[in-house]
Amino acid sequence: MSTLLLRRRTLLAAALACGSALPRAWAQALPGAQGQGRLVVVFLRGALDGLSAFVPYADPDYARLRPGIAIPGPDGSAQTAIKLDGSFGLHPALAMLEPLWRQQALAFVPAAGSPDGTRSHFDAQYQWETARPGQSGDAPGWLNRLAAQWGRGATHVLGVGEASPRVLAGRAPVRLVAHGKAAERAGALENPRQRAALMALYEGDDATAQAFRAGAAARLQTARDLSDEQARQEMQAANNGAPAPALLQQDARNLATLMNKERSLRLGFLSAGGWDTHVNQGAVTGQLATNLARLGAALVQLRTDFQQPGDVIVVASEFGRTTVENGSRGTDHGHGNAMWLIGNRVAGGRWHGQWSGLAQANLHEGRDLPVHHDFRAVLAQLLRPGFGLNDSQLADVLPGASWDGRLDGLLRRG
Repeated sequence: MSTLLLRRRTLLAAALACGSALPRAWAQALPGAQGQGRLVVVFLRGALDGLSAFVPYADPDYARLRPGIAIPGPDGSAQTAIKLDGSFGLHPALAMLEPLWRQQALAFVPAAGSPDGTRSHFDAQYQWETARPGQSGDAPGWLNRLAAQWGRGATHVLGVGEASPRVLAGRAPVRLVAHGKAAERAGALENPRQRAALMALYEGDDATAQAFRAGAAARLQTARDLSDEQARQEMQAANNGAPAPALLQQDARNLATLMNKERSLRLGFLSAGGWDTHVNQGAVTGQLATNLARLGAALVQLRTDFQQPGDVIVVASEFGRTTVENGSRGTDHGHGNAMWLIGNRVAGGRWHGQWSGLAQANLHEGRDLPVHHDFRAVLAQLLRPGFGLNDSQLADVLPGASWDGRLDGLLRRG
């Protein structure tokens, strides 16, 4: 029997066993870096306004929809978007990421997200973290399910910042380094794994350890100094236990320190709240710009520490924000959003997938960016070549996912 025929029968059997229609395109995933990848997920709780991060400046409807908060089209000055190509530009607060784009190590998918239309932070975050759009319950997180594919034994997944993110919940062992009030409520320091992880960071006289010790009090004070206004209360709820963006760069350093010390750790998770910008979102400056600058610094830090051939960093949020600004110079809960990808394996310096523009006829429910690409399909493009998953394993990690051929160029060949 030919190898091709055996392959087709294996695909069909896996699809039937998983109850999911996995087309033949699964077999066409890129073969490079099989099983050698490391994945770091940066999750932005509260719904990042992707239209301000990757600015569709050339779309004539963009400025019309956002008369007070649109990022001006690029003119080379610091007060306008940074031109990426003829359609999109970077928010100027993300200027530190432009070199990654020029080095072809940064890409994005501009209309990605969950096919479920919920506008609830809590439902959408749960569905994203479990990779089960439209469902509820008590399912394990998809990163934990990915770690479980390697069997029992060593710990393969590390979370820094949050005490108990859903994406890490499940039967596979997890290393957690949490901080702040959420960690205190969870009793994280009573956990032997947590204590061991903190000891690994605090020990030694290297620069990372010294910076961690010296900056601990200041970082925690930053979290306490957030505004007490009503808008902040809603934002805190949307944060769902995630730390403030001000802590993200240090969390990125801590995650890299541990993952580079323990080579069995191949999956990392970071998160930051503060993206629920209903009020006074700002444009080139303001609260969103401040948070984007902190995010950009953290991503540059991760890029510095994760440069092996199979390393990929993914940035995502539970959903996007409305295309039109509201009466409080902010944006409300939307639908589609951008997913960002950074790494040597990424076919960067370009965006991938479908973009249909901001004309009202093309918007979801006449108001939001549509979801052209299921977030599970974006993740599938990374997991199959980077971690050598077969069809059955991939369907377990990302149930219900189907192959999206429009994203086949997302990773480099060879």
